[in-house]
Amino acid sequence: MSQLSQRVRPWLERHRRLVAVVGSVVAAGVMVLVLAGHRDDFATALSRASIPVLLLAAFLQVVALVSRTEAWHRTIEAAGGTLSRRPLYRASSMGYVGSLLNAQLGTAARIAALRRSSPADAPGVATLMAAELPILAVEAGLAAATSVTLIGPLGLPWWCPIVFVAAVVGLTFALRRMSIRAARPLWQGLAVLHRLRDGRRLFGLVLIAVFAQIARNWLLLHAVGVDASIFDSIAVLIAMVAIGQLPVGPSVGAGATVLILGSGGVAAAAAAGVLATATGLVGGLSFAAWAMADRLWTRRRDRRRGAATAAVPARPATPVLANQ
Repeated sequence: MSQLSQRVRPWLERHRRLVAVVGSVVAAGVMVLVLAGHRDDFATALSRASIPVLLLAAFLQVVALVSRTEAWHRTIEAAGGTLSRRPLYRASSMGYVGSLLNAQLGTAARIAALRRSSPADAPGVATLMAAELPILAVEAGLAAATSVTLIGPLGLPWWCPIVFVAAVVGLTFALRRMSIRAARPLWQGLAVLHRLRDGRRLFGLVLIAVFAQIARNWLLLHAVGVDASIFDSIAVLIAMVAIGQLPVGPSVGAGATVLILGSGGVAAAAAAGVLATATGLVGGLSFAAWAMADRLWTRRRDRRRGAATAAVPARPATPVLANQ
């Protein structure tokens, strides 16, 4: 088994994009089969969502992306990075485009874009990878604390949330202990964990991002006619994050809502998931469009300044007369 794992893992790493595309196609095909007998109900549920609701959902996605990007800025700044927000936000937008296929692709794209655009100001790749861990730890802690919402939909034992919380607390404690070894590049990204003020800001920013996602789920579920509670919206978000680690692509939203709320109606739950994916796509692409426009504007501004500097004639040097 170990030999098979050693052979398969390098192949998966080399063909990560191909695996993501194939996984996305397969997941989409499974969802089509599930909805094959509910086409009319699915179309009706989609038509219930109004344009203002969809725009508000897309705006909430932008809020979540901006908050998480600002949290990333905090971790990089604590790790010794001297980046301004502009290049970091641009790199974050590229990461979102990559995450449309797979979450790991999004992280890799974000780090690669940041290193390519600001090699002198950004920390090394190892430090940037470690800088993701404090954000993931906060998100995992929030998910574990609210995992009680999964007991009903998934039929989990009552003690599962306790195990989840204990595991996340243990992991966070271990990460904090490792952050003391900040002299090593790999652990410099964890420096934010032993700075109380930065840690509080990080928690607040991640909390804003999570609340925006929960509000978006609740809004879309009610828009298509699903009588969902806030706890249902939290459970859907946890499912989205968990399923998003698999190469299923844009089918994450529909798969998560059907998994959590499909017992009350597959068509309406899938419609809410599709709208969550669509509004997330609109919000994310809006964020990426801003980043692209900002990059073009910055280049044009630098060219104008360079042209203006070149157009100014050099002042002749004042001759120095020797004392007679």
